[in-house]
Amino acid sequence: MRVGMIAPPWFPLPPQRYGGIEFVVSLLTEGLVRRGHDVTLFASGDSTTRASLSYIFARAPFEQIENGGHLEVVHSLEAYLRAREFDVIHDHDGLASRAMGALVHRLVGTPVVATLHGPADAVTQKMLSALRDDLKFIAISDYQRGGFPELDFAGTIPNAIDVEHMPFSAEKDDYFLFIGRMIADKGAHTAIEVARRLDARLIMAGKVNEGPEREYYAREVEPYLSDNIHFRGEIDHDTKIELYKRARCTLFPIQWPEPFGLVMIESLACGTPVIAMRHGSVPEVIEDGRTGFIVESADEMVEAAGRIDEIDPAECRRAVEERFGSDAFVRAHEKAYAQLLEGGDAS
Repeated sequence: MRVGMIAPPWFPLPPQRYGGIEFVVSLLTEGLVRRGHDVTLFASGDSTTRASLSYIFARAPFEQIENGGHLEVVHSLEAYLRAREFDVIHDHDGLASRAMGALVHRLVGTPVVATLHGPADAVTQKMLSALRDDLKFIAISDYQRGGFPELDFAGTIPNAIDVEHMPFSAEKDDYFLFIGRMIADKGAHTAIEVARRLDARLIMAGKVNEGPEREYYAREVEPYLSDNIHFRGEIDHDTKIELYKRARCTLFPIQWPEPFGLVMIESLACGTPVIAMRHGSVPEVIEDGRTGFIVESADEMVEAAGRIDEIDPAECRRAVEERFGSDAFVRAHEKAYAQLLEGGDAS
């Protein structure tokens, strides 16, 4: 197939630091190329890919992400102007890009499928419902899909990782790990509470943007840093993987219904169990008692941490290989594209 793949413009592919969507788009793009498809990737010019790379911005304009909606439009427009070159266009960009996709489908006829990477908030629901006659969608979890009952889906395909390139270790150090942005929804404050109550080491890493994130960090994180509680800031991929590999467990104390958390499967792939709050897609990812524990509160997270040695690191790795590997991920998209061209649902 000839596939036009639209990534967000804000970070290069694959991302070196922050960029969960970009990581997934890169994994899919490279997998499709390996399987013989003709893929054109619309991303920033500092991306690395085996696909044909098309770009408007030679360097990812991440410093303008907060007020750069017009840049997103310019970026995606390049792909849609070339719509006749593709059998299918797969859009991972924002709402404005999806509106262009619906228009192009109506005018040109090229099928457009958009992966939903975010939650079903009211604005997104209203906007996408208005486009449902001209777009198909892919959900990343059943929980997320349930929030968009009016949309026409080409499938539900969970995020994936390249398990073969994730180092496994059954030998663990004595620290807990938290990876995530410094916002209340990610729950760094709860991870700190759990570590303090257990008198345990905690290593945290994540991005801190200016504004509310900086204020949250100053109020909920910085005052509690100590010999036991460390904050590494934003780290590169290799450092993150080393932290996963040696951690006793990863704490995932999210406070909101996250559609999917790559942190969970990255940790499990390295053989490190996860203790997660029961929100969003968590029950679809963590197998309670096999790959970690699903909890309802900080009290339950403390109790589960005391039982974490019951979890076999090899089972964590095996679960990711079974359910979230890159080969199955790419094949699921091939099936969705084929169903899209024939008319149907690849679920």
